[in-house]
Amino acid sequence: MLTSFLLDSGASFFASGWTQFAAAFGLAFLIMLIFGKPFINAMHRIQKKGQPISENVPEAHLKKTGTPTMGGILICISIIIPSILFMPISNPTGWIALLALVLFGAIGFADDYKKVVSQSKKAANGLSPLFRLGVEALCVILLAFLINKTMPPYIPELSLSLPFGIILPLGIFYYVFAYFVIAGSANATNITDGLDGMLAKLYMPVLIVLVVALYGATRIGFMDTVMFLPTASGLYAVLGAAFGAVLGFLWFNSKPASIFMGDVGSLALGGFMGTVAMLLKSEIIMAIAAGMMVLILLSSFIQTMYFKASRKITGTGKRVFLRAPLHHHFEELGWPETKIVERFFIMSILFSGLALILLKFA
Repeated sequence: MLTSFLLDSGASFFASGWTQFAAAFGLAFLIMLIFGKPFINAMHRIQKKGQPISENVPEAHLKKTGTPTMGGILICISIIIPSILFMPISNPTGWIALLALVLFGAIGFADDYKKVVSQSKKAANGLSPLFRLGVEALCVILLAFLINKTMPPYIPELSLSLPFGIILPLGIFYYVFAYFVIAGSANATNITDGLDGMLAKLYMPVLIVLVVALYGATRIGFMDTVMFLPTASGLYAVLGAAFGAVLGFLWFNSKPASIFMGDVGSLALGGFMGTVAMLLKSEIIMAIAAGMMVLILLSSFIQTMYFKASRKITGTGKRVFLRAPLHHHFEELGWPETKIVERFFIMSILFSGLALILLKFA
């Protein structure tokens, strides 16, 4: 009877979403702090030369040669273990978010592995862009199908939620939209991960917005702009673990970084972020909160397109920025790395603040 009482009490205690969030956050943070240094030492031994520094970054980055990469492996582990321990096992939303983390983490791992083995400084020394985008598309189709199945019956299938309670049926274009949200998030975080500690700092304000959206989605009448999604309650532990893991990783990744997140971490966190936003029907809010990452992604796209177009027209490629992505442009202007990270962090807070305002009042 005592055992039954303790089990029932424990189940009741962890039934609260915020309790799940706090427990998963604490365990994920502890895993990062306890195993961070041993993991870094292991990566030093395994990788020997560390991550090759790309030829397309400012010269100041050469001093980072030898720093190990693939820290995202420990981030993923720190998210998965607490999530499974504290989330409601029968709720599909948590599992779908973790599946996104694993799928995009696997793509990133393959990319990192190829880079480390080749030790080439060329930007395209990982997986080919076309192959990677194709694999991402397959992952997104699977995730979008599963996400759609979690929606309650009062929400039309394959639809987009807009402010003021507007539901826009998309049909087959739902999968195209999902690709832009999930794969777009993954590639935005991947490109943002270019300076010590930057992705972790820009990512956390976005997580806060997603947590507020989650609370609104699981409380009737708390937010008129958020749909009531009872199954979303399975995301409390997962988001708590993500917050704890990213914060713990920053302990080792802040300048000077002892380890890099690598594509295994940046792609995993981006795919996870986009998937959670879709599970919460908060894709537009997430895009606003991640505005700084979106600007960084756009800077790289604009630079590439303008260079190709100007080369085709004039025979000589021209650039909009001194160097892309955006953070490298400011490095070329002479800004110290820490100043860029802190100012981008401030911008991320402002974008997330705007998203919270729109979440409550739009």
